[in-house]
Amino acid sequence: MPLPPQDTSKDNWLERHYHTVWGSCHSTHAFDRGRPMPNQVRVIEFSPSDRTFCWVYATIGLSTAAEPSPIELFLLSPCQSSLHIELLTAIAHYHQTGEQLGLGHTVNFGRPWLPHSQCDHGLLSLPYTFGPSLEWAVNKHSRTRVLWLVPITQAERTFKVNAGQDALEDLFESRGFNYLDPARLSVVE
Repeated sequence: MPLPPQDTSKDNWLERHYHTVWGSCHSTHAFDRGRPMPNQVRVIEFSPSDRTFCWVYATIGLSTAAEPSPIELFLLSPCQSSLHIELLTAIAHYHQTGEQLGLGHTVNFGRPWLPHSQCDHGLLSLPYTFGPSLEWAVNKHSRTRVLWLVPITQAERTFKVNAGQDALEDLFESRGFNYLDPARLSVVE
């Protein structure tokens, strides 16, 4: 359900940080079904533009300033879908009520990323496609790391666990990995 912009200091500076990279937001959403979250998480949706070549979904409120290493996540998609809002909210719930996530962690989506996709897991990676200017959102009171949630397959997750994140990302690069293709095959044979 679309929400009007909220006026809290964390939201404002983080939203401004996103806007410097992706331009004006298309809409803001909160997934309001399921278990209540300790902190309100919103997902900002950016439509394709001259700055972005795809749909972008980014969290606000995933982490709290009290965490030693606060993070927020973004997901890139070839299409607009409420499934992305639900997915990012579920991951935020896990982060807030279970294990805190960080760079290199993987998460099980519990379903395909998009219909008919083999990608049913996600890798928390550096925001390579947008460079270091996106990675750190900093204001006078807080420093938050923005990580890319990259949809991956179960086989790719297993490979990452056994060989490491760098080895998986090297394999992505050598195989011409198309992170926007929900129908892509696993890069792991």
